Amino acid sequence: MNVIIMGCGRLGARIAMLLDEQGHSITVLDTNASAFRRLPEGFRGRVTVGNGMDGPALEKAGIRATDAFFAVTQGDNRNYFASQLAKEVYGVKRVLCRIYDPVREGIFRELGLETFSPTSLGAGIMVDMLLKGSTPKGS
Repeated sequence: MNVIIMGCGRLGARIAMLLDEQGHSITVLDTNASAFRRLPEGFRGRVTVGNGMDGPALEKAGIRATDAFFAVTQGDNRNYFASQLAKEVYGVKRVLCRIYDPVREGIFRELGLETFSPTSLGAGIMVDMLLKGSTPKGS
């Protein structure tokens, strides 16, 4: 599968590593070239400096031939805009968008995006830890 990951922070780098290990064709797009240092040694994918809200940058990253697009920058609005661009303009089949604000997540989901809110998920896990005494897997 051809995948573009917009944002090479901790999450983007981790997603890139996991998909690369599974043999997928990965391109990581970030506005800051130094962010690529987070990628593991031996990463076989491509890296591209550019803004995922910019059509020419997405095209340089290979958006016209991509099967999936992850928007995982620190900005909810950037992630939303780039996700809509990937989905509506370039027809990417799967577009996954990280949104920190739970209210915005609901709105963006209603607009047809596949969203993930670490704020909502993390809050639920921590409340369960407190009330049920359970520790999430991987801790």
